[in-house]
Amino acid sequence: MAIGEELRSGRFWRGVLAELAATLIFVGVVLGASAAPGPLAPALAGGLAAGGLACSLGGPQANPALTLALLCARKLSALRGAAGVLAQCAGATLASAAARAALQDDSGLVTRVSAVGTAGTALAWETFATFQLALAAFATAEHAAPQAGLALGSAVAAGALAAGPFSGGSMNPARSLGPAIVTGVWDDHWVYWLGPVLGAVLAGLSYEFILAPGASREKLGACLACRDVALVETPSLSPSSVAHGPPAPPTEQREQRTP
Repeated sequence: MAIGEELRSGRFWRGVLAELAATLIFVGVVLGASAAPGPLAPALAGGLAAGGLACSLGGPQANPALTLALLCARKLSALRGAAGVLAQCAGATLASAAARAALQDDSGLVTRVSAVGTAGTALAWETFATFQLALAAFATAEHAAPQAGLALGSAVAAGALAAGPFSGGSMNPARSLGPAIVTGVWDDHWVYWLGPVLGAVLAGLSYEFILAPGASREKLGACLACRDVALVETPSLSPSSVAHGPPAPPTEQREQRTP
């Protein structure tokens, strides 16, 4: 689809608004729960929010790392990916501004490298936690499981609990960017972009080209040649096809259901 045609598409703008709204809700819920002591409340709140969004809003990514993984797997056009990331960052910033205004103590809003580890340790845990989250996202979309919301919510909660003691368990660059913008605290902020993006991209490529039932050398070759992966996919469902109705035409980039 041409850029001009895509910009005139109502589906395109509905998708952008869904990303903004979903990220605002997800980040707002997590930041509100961060007022409670300990990592359990934010982890459970994030998991429940991710599961609910996966079931109610058609599966927006609400996470720049997942959107970039879809781009690397040739599942989104560059325009849709860029618009999605901008919408996610805007939603997270709005949620962070509201949370800072509502909470008396905003020290818990910013994700920080824990005193028990280093930036390298935090980076490793953010990469691992996002890897398992993205792998769950790709796999649930592949099988169109009715329990997708539960699976994705569980992956968010598990990753947050595992990485929380070391990095805060962000797994989402937008979740870390919003509070950094409104508070001005940018300590080790690069960790919360590099780790999640690396983990999500590795998971997406691993699933699409190795683990998925429709994985093949032809798909990998199409991706490396920057061609439309949909043209060489098998008829089985894949994360490139939204689990709502018939597949889209090959010329139209398709989205994955992700949290």
